Amino acid sequence: MPQSQSEDSPHSSIDKAGFPFKKVLSTLQLNHDYSVKPAGLHWRSNTFFVIATVAVGLFTDLFLYGLIVPVLPYMLGQRVGVPEDQIQSQVSALLAAYAGASVLGSPLAGVLADKVSTRQAPFLGGLFSLLLATILLFLGRSITVLTVARVFQGISAAMVWTIGLALCLETVGPENLGKTIGSIFSFISVGNLAAPVLGGVLYDKTGYPGVFGIGFAVLAIDFIMRLLVIEKKVAARYKKNDPNQGDLQQTTSHSTPDDTDPEWHPQHDDENGEAPPPYGEDSPLLGKKKESEEYKLPEDMPWIARKVPLLATFRSPSLLCAFLVAFIQATTLSTFDATVPTHAQSLFGFSSLESGLLFIPLGVFDLVLGPLAGWAVDRYGVKPAAVFGYAFLVPIFGLLRLPHDGDMKQVILYGGLLALCGIGLAVIGAPSIVESGAVVQKYYETNPEFFGAEGPYAQLYGINSMVFSAGLTLGPLIAGGLTDTIGYGDMNAVVAGICALTAILSWLYLGGKPQMLRERGLRRRIKHTLGV
Repeated sequence: MPQSQSEDSPHSSIDKAGFPFKKVLSTLQLNHDYSVKPAGLHWRSNTFFVIATVAVGLFTDLFLYGLIVPVLPYMLGQRVGVPEDQIQSQVSALLAAYAGASVLGSPLAGVLADKVSTRQAPFLGGLFSLLLATILLFLGRSITVLTVARVFQGISAAMVWTIGLALCLETVGPENLGKTIGSIFSFISVGNLAAPVLGGVLYDKTGYPGVFGIGFAVLAIDFIMRLLVIEKKVAARYKKNDPNQGDLQQTTSHSTPDDTDPEWHPQHDDENGEAPPPYGEDSPLLGKKKESEEYKLPEDMPWIARKVPLLATFRSPSLLCAFLVAFIQATTLSTFDATVPTHAQSLFGFSSLESGLLFIPLGVFDLVLGPLAGWAVDRYGVKPAAVFGYAFLVPIFGLLRLPHDGDMKQVILYGGLLALCGIGLAVIGAPSIVESGAVVQKYYETNPEFFGAEGPYAQLYGINSMVFSAGLTLGPLIAGGLTDTIGYGDMNAVVAGICALTAILSWLYLGGKPQMLRERGLRRRIKHTLGV
């Protein structure tokens, strides 16, 4: 008995005294002592909360971007003193600074995120960059300060999109990524649509304080959620060190959440609880062996591939096609921003507010159908969704030449065509992201020793974000240049042709080779083997 007291008194009293401090550090995730569980571990690592945090982060990025856009011309003219004939060029330069920083920062953000043990630190770093950008925009009175602010805003976009998409894949797994991305994109489209209108109204009624006041409020909400969120793999470390948890199945950095999460309900389609593969059409036995050989990397990989492991996956035509599809998706999306307001003004004499209202039918269908389209990608694969979505857009873009200057009927026709475009945009939202994640995961599972414990997922979405940002940058330039050169109708005909080509490439490469082409190749090999 005395011996037990002597064993308990020196160390246990110190541990008890330091426990509240350790609890605070663990709750704020400022230490790596996984023996002390943070407060609210269960709900902070819950699938819904993790995905909601990513969605709010992406929403904040697009919301603050759109909130400032209608105010920029007034800032340049009234606050900075830019001559009126130079305002348009300066606005374009500020937009280019944002896009350039996002394009260059995305792959760097991916490499950085894959080098650290958790995603939270760079995720918060992106938010601090956005906060600094917003403060500079609020206080800036020179072109230099505003340009620096837009660069920080672009860096923030690179961080949040790269790390946010990687978090989504790690949290829900590839088999549920489609509907997750569809739901997130539907949510953030609200901010993308509402922000310019809200920014214009607030500036008109309250001036700069009202515009930036709501911006700082959204940033505060985003900061709280990013500070609280705990990744699945980090939560698994706490549970592993908790003796009351027993033998828990440990999640890895690239796996789906464990079965103890009530928000996690993977889809099972057979009695053994195995979900059917959403990609490709190979037979279960022969296909698995063939797939393993297809994604096996050679031993003598070049040094640059070992430094940036994602480069080793660029040998896959499906992955390269997924990047191309992401670029075309962003380019197609951004053509509306560049052409709808000016076309509505020239046809119907619309004001900026009336032109902005035309984006409502475009965005509403994307908002409503996004989750459904994402579910279809998870259920039926990326190939049918991408082919249908881009093929559907071909005739719609061709019909956009029909509205002409006239009465309300022409306005309704134009709005109806934009609504149909919204349907197509909802369908093409998820395939590129889901396909790229699926391909890279196959490489990771076949070559785990090459990619390491964390995998190259942040690098993947860094490249994806870079490609998407490049499309958002070039889209308005291409659409505006073509409209000035060949007219609005012919510009849309060119976009329709690009969508048709993208549908063909999607059919050939996304989700593996089409069944008919594989069967034809198999018959050719059999004939060659038999000497026929």
